[in-house]
Amino acid sequence: MQQTIDRPTSHRRPGLPRTGGPTPTFPHPPQRGRPRPPLSPAPVRLPLPCRVEDPDLWFAESPSELELAKGFCGSCPVRQKCLAGALDRAEPWGVWGGEIFERGVVIARKRPRGRPRKVVAA
Repeated sequence: MQQTIDRPTSHRRPGLPRTGGPTPTFPHPPQRGRPRPPLSPAPVRLPLPCRVEDPDLWFAESPSELELAKGFCGSCPVRQKCLAGALDRAEPWGVWGGEIFERGVVIARKRPRGRPRKVVAA
């Protein structure tokens, strides 16, 4: 014959009085007389391009890859903060906030490696 042990179903020690008023319910019951405002939806967070794409793209040597990285930064929601942070930190190189940094200075576009042309292309 197996005996069963009676265990309390609550976490409260048996025999102790309840304290703190009525047992809270969740969600709280609506207050009478005052309608609750509707909850606004949580903002949708899009993934940042520098977190999704290849990280080496933002520090590439090729001018075409740097231009591609600048293009990804165009729709980034934190572009201005990224650029301001890079300027504050004096980033030495890379694409930050849609701008190319080289030797700590923002440049319009990076020239390819090698000698410049003797004759300017038309």
